Amino acid sequence: MKKLVAALFAFSALYFSSCNSAGADPKLVLTSFFDAMAKKDIAAARKLATADSKAMFDLMEMGMKMKDNTIEDKTDEQFDKSQMEMGDAKIEGDRATVNVKSTKSGESINFVLKKEAGDWKVAMDLNTMMGIGAEKMKEKGMTEADMGNLKEDMEKFKNMNPDSLKMMMDKGMQALDSVSKILDKK
Repeated sequence: MKKLVAALFAFSALYFSSCNSAGADPKLVLTSFFDAMAKKDIAAARKLATADSKAMFDLMEMGMKMKDNTIEDKTDEQFDKSQMEMGDAKIEGDRATVNVKSTKSGESINFVLKKEAGDWKVAMDLNTMMGIGAEKMKEKGMTEADMGNLKEDMEKFKNMNPDSLKMMMDKGMQALDSVSKILDKK
């Protein structure tokens, strides 16, 4: 009888711990995030991302809404898991990285995840994305001298209010629309 109770207790603990397993494993969270992005399900992707990622998702949504039909959309291809090799999660406290390598190009990116309210979330905030960009530039052999003022400009961009950035992008898109209409008339 004691063995049955112990087995039942162990099974229950395993079952209940697996109910929230997606948020407990950075690699599973990133996989689910890629699935949502491949389907262009921004709402689902937002739920798997950090709160600080809101501004980047707002920009993505704005870009998707304003996308010119002549521009080829490769979102589903970019997040196609069959074209990726995903490494193991490297966890350091409340931060994890998962290396994802494209089987097509051979390029790899270390995706960053952060723990929020006990669950792993994909970090798509401006600071993290700029850090990934800087890492890729270093991989390509760019030095501080090669980058010139880029680092200084990146710092200004990082500290910019997301609402101001969105407003600037809205104005830029309106200006492009105006120029496009003028060119269409000619």
